[in-house]
Amino acid sequence: MNGLTGWLLLSAALFATGLAGVLTRRNAIAVLIGVELMLNAANLNFVAFWRHGVSEGDATGVVFALFAIAVAAAEAAVGLALVIAVYRHYRTAHVDEVDRLRG
Repeated sequence: MNGLTGWLLLSAALFATGLAGVLTRRNAIAVLIGVELMLNAANLNFVAFWRHGVSEGDATGVVFALFAIAVAAAEAAVGLALVIAVYRHYRTAHVDEVDRLRG
């Protein structure tokens, strides 16, 4: 397996690992890490399709990946802020123990 197929298989494995982490973990930090893995798999797809696409000269895939990385960084910052706020209020980071959203 070489070329685009190898990169797509690696991306699918990253996405599946992230999805398994989101669906099976109880800790909010582990869920955020799973979401980050899935976003990185999408970034890998952007760059792989750019690299092996028809027009290799333009930087469209790299620009998409950079924007997606910036969005992922912002999402991680907001997600961690929410986890810290929930932990301060409920004294737990387990998502199944936080069952109400009122103060």
